[in-house]
Amino acid sequence: MPTDNRHRYIAEVVVTLKPVVNDPQGLVVTQALHALGYPEVGATRVGKFISLDLEGAEESQVRARVEEMCRRLLRNEVIEDYRFQLRREEP
Repeated sequence: MPTDNRHRYIAEVVVTLKPVVNDPQGLVVTQALHALGYPEVGATRVGKFISLDLEGAEESQVRARVEEMCRRLLRNEVIEDYRFQLRREEP
């Protein structure tokens, strides 16, 4: 019986607005935290967290596919940046 050389990976993607883009949601969160008694909070930026459960043989190929997903769908290239961490899940 041939061994399956595919592995399970988890990609954790964080998408945030570019620093030059205004973040009205972040302003609302900052104001609300100040109103709740947290004056030490400075600027707040709000983003998205996306967890992807993936399968693949080579980590480099999986990483390239996640990059492609981020560029093509998960972020708006005009106003958003992204970063991700990839980890292999042990069976």
